[in-house]
Amino acid sequence: MPTEAKRETVAELREELANARTMIVSEYRGLSVKEIAEIRRALTKSDVRYRVIKNRLLRIAAEDSVGEALSPLLTGPTAIAFGADEAGTARAVLDATRPYNKIVRIKGAVLGDKAIDADAVTRLAALPSREVLLAKLAGGMQAPVATLAGLFSAPLRNLGYALAQVAEQKQNQAPEA
Repeated sequence: MPTEAKRETVAELREELANARTMIVSEYRGLSVKEIAEIRRALTKSDVRYRVIKNRLLRIAAEDSVGEALSPLLTGPTAIAFGADEAGTARAVLDATRPYNKIVRIKGAVLGDKAIDADAVTRLAALPSREVLLAKLAGGMQAPVATLAGLFSAPLRNLGYALAQVAEQKQNQAPEA
């Protein structure tokens, strides 16, 4: 029979699963409580929550949302990082666990409702941030528009130069006559 504390934990996990777009699952076997706290502090600076959770409670919380994608990753001692930005969360987790990379093993992640493996998490962390990608997209869209504006203004500008030259020639011809 579930205790009240377990019910509250499952409710908290359901809320976190609903709010998080990215969940990175890792195995923390061999870390001390102090080392886990250091990882938590480092991730909190990046707006990522890192929790050590019982697999059974997490499976119950994820049943109605991302359960199918998350369940295969829930083996052994599990810690999960919850974040909003996919690439930012992956980068933050890899950076925070780098001092312990011989101990902490990334098992995989769930992005939205899709599971990815540990190699994909590493590749995801190498991507530029969302803001940088949006800036590149905007720049790529702006360049052709600027070129097109230049092409449309060129005939008008050339007509202006031609009229100025005609006016200058007429002024030069007028004093001689």
